[in-house]
Amino acid sequence: MSRHSSFGRTGIVKKRNVMKRFERIEVLKKAGKHKAGDSVYGLPKTKTQQ
Repeated sequence: MSRHSSFGRTGIVKKRNVMKRFERIEVLKKAGKHKAGDSVYGLPKTKTQQ
């Protein structure tokens, strides 16, 4: 019996098009748009890393 194709394959890593909060904060810190002590809510949108 084989697996259904909707379960995906192991070992294949798909690109995510959404960054997690800590990843967005790192990008904003590098750009100088986020400082220590700033709120982590309501962050501006950032481009994903290609």
